[in-house]
Amino acid sequence: MVGQLVTSKAGHDKGSVYVIVAEEGDFVFLSDGRLKLPDKPKKKRRKHIQPINDMAEKLLLQKLQKGEKVYAEEIRHTLKQYKIAHEGCDNC
Repeated sequence: MVGQLVTSKAGHDKGSVYVIVAEEGDFVFLSDGRLKLPDKPKKKRRKHIQPINDMAEKLLLQKLQKGEKVYAEEIRHTLKQYKIAHEGCDNC
């Protein structure tokens, strides 16, 4: 699931879009590149997220899978591209 785009289903951040940067047991670690940076991600239970049928960009995905350093700008760029592609889309 690392590199998967997800939305939060519960909590004060409900509806926010994140990238999964790591996973551990029943938890995933999420980053949005702004408030939750890749080096200090948000810890959330799997049942409180909804996977989106989209993945991070290829270069970012490779870095996450190899465990290389990921920068907040890369996360923000990926989420910006996702939001632009799905702007005004009610059911996609």
